[in-house]
Amino acid sequence: MSNTEIPVGYQLHDRRSGLTDPWQPIYQRPHSDGLSLGLRAGQAHVNSREFVHGGLISALADNAMGLSCAARLPDIQGLVTVSMTLDYLGVARQGQWLEVRAEVLRAGGSLCYAAARIYADEQLCASASAVFKVAR
Repeated sequence: MSNTEIPVGYQLHDRRSGLTDPWQPIYQRPHSDGLSLGLRAGQAHVNSREFVHGGLISALADNAMGLSCAARLPDIQGLVTVSMTLDYLGVARQGQWLEVRAEVLRAGGSLCYAAARIYADEQLCASASAVFKVAR
């Protein structure tokens, strides 16, 4: 895959915010256990060493896990992140396809648990888990 191609099955992410607007375009792909978010790492995503910034990885992981939980819980007003952990296992670099694969682990009446694996060109570079408070 060239470093401009978007993997099959992805389409433009339809939920934008002031935080993520500078990082556009962001893409999404639903799957059976949740949602994946992805982007082609560019200048707006990297630090001075041309590694994708950890803050961006954290924000996208939080977003993907929260959206995955929201899709599993009908008739909610929203979700609030209660806790999130993230382990950096490698680096993502400018030009690589960054993909956050989130999955719902357990969805309850008041809490939802999720996990995510973050890949740079299919190489695992981080993992995350989170708990979300369900607002009804």
